[in-house]
Amino acid sequence: MFAVTNSVALVGVEARTVSVEAHVGGGEKGRLNVVGLPDTAVREAKDRVLAAMAVSGYRFPPRSVTVNLAPANLPKSGSAYDLPIALALLAAAGEIPAGACEVVALGELALDGSVRSTRGALGAAIVASDLGVPCLLPPGAAPEACIVPSANVQVVGSLAAAVSAALGEANFPAPPVPKPPQPDLPDMAEVRGQPLAKLALEAAAAGGHHMLMTGPPGGGKTMLAKCLPGVLPELGEKAAIEVAQVWSSAGRPRECLTRPPIRAPHHTATTAAVIGGGSGVPVPGEMSMAHRGVLFLDELGEFPPHLLDALRQPLEEGKVTIARKGISVTFPASVQLVAATNPCPCGFDGDHRQSCVCTDQAKQRYGRRLSGPLLDRFDIRVTVDRVDPDALMGPPEEPSRRVAARVSSALEAQRRRGRRNRDLGRRELDALDITDAAMRSVEGALRYGTLTGRGFDKVRRLARTLADLAGSEKVEERHALQALVLRGESQDRNEKGRRDG
Repeated sequence: MFAVTNSVALVGVEARTVSVEAHVGGGEKGRLNVVGLPDTAVREAKDRVLAAMAVSGYRFPPRSVTVNLAPANLPKSGSAYDLPIALALLAAAGEIPAGACEVVALGELALDGSVRSTRGALGAAIVASDLGVPCLLPPGAAPEACIVPSANVQVVGSLAAAVSAALGEANFPAPPVPKPPQPDLPDMAEVRGQPLAKLALEAAAAGGHHMLMTGPPGGGKTMLAKCLPGVLPELGEKAAIEVAQVWSSAGRPRECLTRPPIRAPHHTATTAAVIGGGSGVPVPGEMSMAHRGVLFLDELGEFPPHLLDALRQPLEEGKVTIARKGISVTFPASVQLVAATNPCPCGFDGDHRQSCVCTDQAKQRYGRRLSGPLLDRFDIRVTVDRVDPDALMGPPEEPSRRVAARVSSALEAQRRRGRRNRDLGRRELDALDITDAAMRSVEGALRYGTLTGRGFDKVRRLARTLADLAGSEKVEERHALQALVLRGESQDRNEKGRRDG
């Protein structure tokens, strides 16, 4: 006898339908064989399935059983196939009607017949919605899947409950999606002083520009970076599901679906942890989990140079492609990179209050960690000095909600033009509505040699963002000059002049 039910496999963040086929035939009595590129956890499913069936009162067929996970050329991993294997096996053995297989099922079976949560619930809901069949999920995974409004998600806590739900004998509705807690984000009113850094943060939020902050400890670099999600607009439904798929692929359900994510890996994190990878089927790293949000790298100079250089291509392409034997997956990684670093190992090079104790060799080694191509990818590079004491003891400054209102208006202007400023191509930049005075300012920096070709484009993108924040249709000279300052061009010119002199 033969029966087939449905499950799901995640290839990157793409949910693919897996047909779980069960055939009961002759051969060795009581033998269960699982094929279809299973990993160790999938092959061990036979022991969990047999125990759960026995406890639930079902009889294992007295003949050999073959379970195929199709397509056979797609690697399968994890314990999520326990429940669909059990349903297909029971139908093939005649223990339950074949109608019980017209579902998408996902879950690990415990030896007492209960169903444990596994990753991939959101993908299962998407596949079930496409197929137009119920989606059977364990209690811990159902809330994540409920963000797919068209999916018929049913919560099943045991193998017996899954059979009843599949046959329509009882209704097991998914629980209502709990209202997510509002994240306690720092408010920009708490950041005192630092007018240039605040302007840089506002421009970064409005245009999606990458930003690097350099300065001594205690200047507020980390606090500024943590304020960024609070001035970004909430994610739309499509973007929220897209981000949730990445987190689901990593086995990390999101609590606040509409808030842009912010990820801040430690400088001791491995390249696989930040970029993505792992043994077997690759999983997304911190860069992909920050998709549609912010990737914050604090103490940038402490990260290994090879890891920092590995960021360059994903930053340009907005995606991470990882190849393994027999499989290649692509994770989205459209992130806004915000980084903070000290000017030297001790942190006080150039500080006017505390002397630097680093040797020249130590400064050179520290500086070499940040390659020129990586630094060139930052649209905004600002110095964050110590806070003036009068400002530090002064009243609260402009709150995040007012900054967020200007950012929202700037984003609306970009939406009407059809593209976000950081994504403007060379043809669109050449067609910018920019005054002659503004263009002369940018061309002067390019001819002086402090701007690369990439930097020339980035300054124009940043100037367009500053014009949007000001509500200006044209990019004026003041916007271009502000963009050059935020880009760090004036500082680079001074340093170049000192070296030449």
